[in-house]
Amino acid sequence: MTRRLQERLLAIMDRKNHWAWAHLTGPGLTRDQLAVHFRHEYRVYVRDFPVLLARVLGQSPPAAVRSALAENLFEEQTGKLSLGVSHPALFLEMIDGLGIPRAAIEDESLPLEPEAHAYRALLDRVSAAPPWVVGAAVLTIFVEGSVHERAELLGQREAPPIEEALRAHPMVRHYGCPPERMRLARAHRAVEGGHRRDAWEMVLGHAPDEGPTADAVASAVAAAHAAWLAYRDGVARAMGLRQA
Repeated sequence: MTRRLQERLLAIMDRKNHWAWAHLTGPGLTRDQLAVHFRHEYRVYVRDFPVLLARVLGQSPPAAVRSALAENLFEEQTGKLSLGVSHPALFLEMIDGLGIPRAAIEDESLPLEPEAHAYRALLDRVSAAPPWVVGAAVLTIFVEGSVHERAELLGQREAPPIEEALRAHPMVRHYGCPPERMRLARAHRAVEGGHRRDAWEMVLGHAPDEGPTADAVASAVAAAHAAWLAYRDGVARAMGLRQA
């Protein structure tokens, strides 16, 4: 496992936060505001995340990486390593539980913000263009990772029991989503630990610690972070949220 590149990537993940998160994890949003948020999440990356992974897999990385990507793709598209339902479908179960019509999420005639299109365009580019390790880093480390990445790698973040976590989830606690409609959180709990290890191993095990490839990986993840922040700004604007 390399170390300098890992620190460069973790320094970016430490900043994967946005001021609107406080609104999204607290009470007070309308169903229309939630629909704007979830419509963007679903159409920008949730629905097509298996396709993005498949593009990286299609670049013929080494065998061990193929296995890790294939397992991640298999779970995202089929859910057969956890609950037997694809993750996009589980996402829509949560939408049902919130009482939001699926058309408000899936309808292609409903516009997305320009920053959302720009972020998706970046994901499309990096997933399809060589070297594969750049796309793998953006998708599996940045997109699937969180601001808690460092703590999780160090074993310093303890997750509460799943039933407790579901009761405390903002969509359950503040917006009345029945816990049984939060199966996506259960699926994530079942598989994400392995996926996080795989993500770091496939990138750090195949990118030198320094040099052009390491720079390309770090630059792509930094660009994804910048595009994601702009994307979140655009969605917050569409939701009518204001930074305190």
